[in-house]
Amino acid sequence: MNSRGEPLPVSLTWPFTRPGFRGLLAVFMVNGIASAIPATLLLFFVQDRLQVDASWEPLFLGSYFLSAALAIPLWLRLVPKLGLARTWGLGMLLSVTVFMFAASLGAGDSLAFLAVCTLSGAALGTDLALPSALLAGTIAHNGDRGHAEGAYFGWWNFATKLNLALAAGVALPTLAALGYEPGTRDPAALQTLSLAYCALPCVLKLLATALLYLNLVRKTP
Repeated sequence: MNSRGEPLPVSLTWPFTRPGFRGLLAVFMVNGIASAIPATLLLFFVQDRLQVDASWEPLFLGSYFLSAALAIPLWLRLVPKLGLARTWGLGMLLSVTVFMFAASLGAGDSLAFLAVCTLSGAALGTDLALPSALLAGTIAHNGDRGHAEGAYFGWWNFATKLNLALAAGVALPTLAALGYEPGTRDPAALQTLSLAYCALPCVLKLLATALLYLNLVRKTP
């Protein structure tokens, strides 16, 4: 408010003047790319690495999203005890554990991968429920509620779409450059696919967890 009690003008770049938003957005983007890469490569991993029948694909996807929906109330029950940031970090670490296991899977491991989809879906529950709550808290903490939400959520939605674009725009060309082609049975190419599907998201998730700790958890009582 100015001296007359009128709202201050808000520019599109206003949120970036707030360190709390910059830190939260960095976590959100790194974690979002980590989640988008497996989503981009899922069908390739199922068809070429696992070599399972296509009839399994709806089951994999269904278990993933159903598990995410069912897990949200469970994660929310942890929030009063751990806080939003710590609960989100726990979800990230669960995802890393699951994808480390997924890296060991090979042809015919359909049931094991179903377990991966179920557990990684449960971890996704934190991504669906908690970041937006943290954003709302950041807006309120900065005193920007009621006059700057549009700028904040505009950048937030832009980051969401950018994550998907970066995952597809980087992962697929990189795989092609490293020798992977859809339908291949070459062991080296399939190993490259596993690294991209499992190991790269783990690295990014761990980076996001570190950023979460530095920018949010460490500053929360």
